[in-house]
Amino acid sequence: MSGIESLSGNAQAVALVGLVLLEAIVLYVGYGSLEQLLGEYVVGLLRGD
Repeated sequence: MSGIESLSGNAQAVALVGLVLLEAIVLYVGYGSLEQLLGEYVVGLLRGD
C-alpha cells in the first residue's frame, strides 16, 4: 500500500483521510484542466459541427 499500515489507529485514519482528500483535489484539478482544454472540441464533435 502506501506505508501507512505501520501507524497507530488514529494516525492511520488521519493519513488515509488526507490521502483521499489529496486524490480528490488532484482529480478535480486534472479533470477541470482537461475540460478547459478539450471541452469545446468534444462538444463540437458530439453536435456534429
